[in-house]
Parts: sequence; C-alpha cells; structure tokens
Amino acid sequence: MKLTTVDVCIILVYLVAVVVLGLVLKKRASKDKEAYMLGGKTLPWYMLGLSNASDMFDISGTMWMVTLAFVYGMKSLWIPWLWPVFNQIFMMMYLSVWLRRSNVTTGAEWINTRFGYGKGVLASHTIVVVFAILSCLGFLAYGFVGLGKFVEIFIPFSSVSPYLPFSVPAEYVAHFYGVVFTAFAVFYAILGGMTSIVIGDVLKYVIMTIAAFVIAYIAMQNLAVKSLNVPEGWFTPFFGATLNDLNWTGIINEVNAKIREDKFTLFGIFFMMMLFKGTLASLAGPAPNYDMQKVLSTKSPQDAAKMSGFVSIFLLPVRYAMIMGFTVLALLHYDQLNLQSATGIDFEKILPAAILQFVPAGLMGLLLAGLLAAFMGTFAGTLNAAQAYLVNDIYLKYVNPNASNKRISNMNYISGLGVAVVGVLMGLFAKDVNSILQWIVSALYGGYVAANVLKWHWWRFNATGFFWGMLAGIVPALILPLIFKETLELYYFPVLFLLSLAGCIIGSLSAPPTEEATLKSFYKNIRPWGFWKPIDALVKKEDPAFEENKNFKLDAFNVVIGVIAQCCLTLLPMYLITRLNSQLFVTIAILSVCLLILKKTWWNRLPKDNPTFENKPKRAFAGH
Repeated sequence: MKLTTVDVCIILVYLVAVVVLGLVLKKRASKDKEAYMLGGKTLPWYMLGLSNASDMFDISGTMWMVTLAFVYGMKSLWIPWLWPVFNQIFMMMYLSVWLRRSNVTTGAEWINTRFGYGKGVLASHTIVVVFAILSCLGFLAYGFVGLGKFVEIFIPFSSVSPYLPFSVPAEYVAHFYGVVFTAFAVFYAILGGMTSIVIGDVLKYVIMTIAAFVIAYIAMQNLAVKSLNVPEGWFTPFFGATLNDLNWTGIINEVNAKIREDKFTLFGIFFMMMLFKGTLASLAGPAPNYDMQKVLSTKSPQDAAKMSGFVSIFLLPVRYAMIMGFTVLALLHYDQLNLQSATGIDFEKILPAAILQFVPAGLMGLLLAGLLAAFMGTFAGTLNAAQAYLVNDIYLKYVNPNASNKRISNMNYISGLGVAVVGVLMGLFAKDVNSILQWIVSALYGGYVAANVLKWHWWRFNATGFFWGMLAGIVPALILPLIFKETLELYYFPVLFLLSLAGCIIGSLSAPPTEEATLKSFYKNIRPWGFWKPIDALVKKEDPAFEENKNFKLDAFNVVIGVIAQCCLTLLPMYLITRLNSQLFVTIAILSVCLLILKKTWWNRLPKDNPTFENKPKRAFAGH
C-alpha cells in the first residue's frame, strides 16, 4: 500500500497547522520570560499532563518499543525501565511537589534555591547547564535518527529526487528527510514557546489516540482468524536468569541474533541493574529537560503531582495499544514486511513497514500526521528546554544581564537554531536509535544520579560537592563508551555512580557547608525528608510550630503501589489485543486495588500550599 492523495493532504494540513500555531501564539510567548519558557504558569495540569505524555509518545521510542514487543513479547514490559519509566511514579508521589515549590524557571536556576550564591555555586550552575545541553542534544539526535528511518519507507527518494537540484547518497536519504521535517519543528517551537508546544501536543495526542485504537482493532480482527507463531516465553512477563524460553529457532531465526546484539541474554542480571540504576535515577528527580519544564509550568505543587501522576494514565494504555497492534500485525504477516537494509535485517523498521502494509488509506495519513507530530512535539519540547538553559542560564546570567528586548529575541532564534543544527549533526554520526538511547539513559545519566540524589536528602551536600560529583560522572560517561565499545552501557553504570559519589562526598567535605540562611529557606519551603536533622533543629528554634516531613515511609509505600499500577496499565492493552483473557482480568483486579489504595494514601493527601518565594527578583523578558 502506498500513500494516497488523501494521506498526503492530511499530512500537509497538519504541517501547515503547526506553523500557524507558532505564528498565532508568537505574541503571547513574547510577554515575558515565564510566558515563553513556562506558559506563564497558567496552563491546566491536565493539559500539561497530556502534553508530557504526548512528548513521550515519540517516533523513535515507539519504533524501538515495537521492536522490543516483537522480539521479547510480554517481557518487553521491563526493558523501558532503562529510562526508567517508573521515575514518573517517584515524581507523582513527592518529587514534583518538591520541585514546583522552588518556583524557578529552569533546573540550573534551581541551584540557587539549594546552594544560594556562595562559593562554588557558579561552577555548579555551569555543570548543570552543560549536562542539560548534552542530554538535550542526545535526545534531539535520538529523535532525528528515528524520524529519518521512519519517513524513508513512506516516501521513496526516487519520487523526490527529480525535484531536487542536488543528489543524496542512498545511505543519507534518511538523514535528508530528518532535516526537512526537523525544520518544521524548529519553526513553531522557537516562535510560540511553551504554550504552542503544549497545545500542539494535545492535538497530537488526540490524533494518536484515534489511530492507536483503530490499529488495535485491526490487529484483533486479524488475530481472530490466525494465531501467533512465537516462542512459549513470549506470552509471559516473568523471566529467569536467561531468556532460554525465547528461542526463535525455526520461527524467525534472525531474532536470536537481535537478542544477542541487544546484549539482553543474561536478562536476570540486566533486570537487577535496571532496577538498581532506575531507583537511584528516580530518587535524583527529573533531568533538566522538557519533563522538568512541564513540572515547573504547573500552577501549584498539587497540580504538579497530579500532572506527573496522570502522565502514565494518559500515555501507557494508548501507546501500548498501538505498539501491540503493530506487533501482532507484524508477527502474523512477517513474510510481507520488507526489513532489509544496507547492513542486513533492521528490526527497527517493523513499525513503518507494518504501517505501509496494513493501515488503510486515510487512516494512514492520520497516523503518519500523528507520528510526525510525535516527533515534532518531542523535538520542540527538548529544544525549548535547551533554549531556556542557553538564554536564561548563560546569556542573561553571565554575558549580557541587561540585554535589550531585541537582543534577547535574537538570542532565542540563534540558540534554537544552533541547538537544532548540533543535534542533527550528532544524529548524522549515530548508528541507530538504540545506540543513542543506551548512551543517554545508561552512560550520561550515570554521571547525573549521585549528585542529584544527595541534593535533596543531605544537608551537608554543597555546591562544591555538586560540581565535582557531576564532573566525576559526566567525564567518564563521555570516555567509557569509546573504550568499552562492545559492553552494554548499563553494566558500567555502577562505576560511573561510584566515581560520581566519591566526587560528591570529597568535594562537599573539602568546602564549608552552604550558608545557614539558604539551607533553612530550602528546608522550610521545599520540605524534603532525609538527613536534615541539624537544619531541622535550627528551623524549629525560630519557628516552634514547624513540622518536618514525616512521609518517607508513606511515599516509599506509594511508590511501590504506583509502580505495580503502572505495570498493569502497560499490560492491559497487551493482554487485551493478544486475547489472553485470564491474565487480563487478573491485571484489571490488581490495578483496581492499587487505584483504591492510592486514592486514600496519595490523592486525598495532596498538599494545598502554593509557593510565592523567589530566588531572585524577576526581570522583564521579551521572547519575540
């Protein structure tokens, strides 16, 4: 099946719509700094939740997860813990509340909330900006690679080349398409700021939901007349030390090579490493990217918690309905898919190949528009976060604090275009989607975790410790992948973590504690639990009525219940589409119990406070 005129028209209408959206919201975004970067903190939490879920519903991630479901079946439930996906549960239960109480614009600006303006703060501020920009560039490259591979299947270059004044080598056709569609994302993101991104994301979510349920229905209809031919272990999420029950010999022999290439064969060890790394990464709080910006954009701490909590509800059932629908269709009709590439079979092409083969005209245009929107939304959100750091935390802070409105406007354009260009260049040199993902979530974030866990929970941790801890993690994260090229990045996460932790502790103890006034302000306003006893005593001396946060055990309990519920939300569409009815009913029962518990232990206990303190005086800002 090829693209019809109707499909092309639907895609063109969407592309025009996002350009118009950026132009319409240009004036609102130019009101001030908060309006551009955070939507003025006036957007409803459910729209921000939809937007955040929509940003996570990206082309590259969906291609990767369809590949995982195809190869690993129900066991693919666990592999996204590499992100880790359950960090949304930690944020939902308490971290989003703590972050929103800071009332800042970016994660780098948050440094002043925690460490004040004393010795070492400049270096800490700088290292956060460096990490934020590195991670943003990694995600931009990740999206770029996935988009190019996706579009290449639907628009053969032979149909485009007669209209171009230049030729493109076959190995760079995917990159050519990536550049073209990236340009649209850059345009509306730079013009409209956070508000245009959120509204565009909500539109994208509606399109993707319709497409996901139609694909799921088509898959279930196909499965009613033909059964899946997969290994026995494909149907269960449970596993042992290895993946011996996932032997594809005699079914699709090439899948065995894919499992070895992924380095997931020792699945028991792999899972324990994911859980160890994922728990620490979740305790650290959100990385300084679009996820953090959405939390900071909410109206209040209560809304921040609701927004993070509903991301899983908005995202997982819809996304996995689409993922499992395409997985089932691809398995039933594998012989009809063309997965060949210059280097052999490319399983990351399963999603676009299945769309081309099984989705009817009209719906294909809608689905492609939604998936292009998915790329653009994620790309735009990441770009917005990178812009915030470059303009707010470098240019306005160090280079030109008194810049004119016209100069700031130009810097937004320049920084946005510059980040997009560098992200695309990184994508040109990337091997595939999975290789970039592994580097981001396992190596780069390995240098982030230790310092960002301690910043919440240890009073003696200071700006000097933060800087050396981040540096001791980030530098090895950039070097080790070059040395251990054949090793899964996740396996040297403990080395990165220990190096970073040593840097944190040695750096903190080699410098004086953070100023007492800053620590008291942070502890009293953010109200974290952890090792804060000396500061708690000082605060209570001034305010005997103050009560410390005693919710550690409750938060930990809620996290466990929340992770179970999140797993159930993922398994529901997987069991529904594959017609595993007994497992489906058990999953529904477990999910219902979890939701009833969380209604009492989380929803009914959400905080009512609305922070008003600022870390520095506001200044005027004209986005455009």
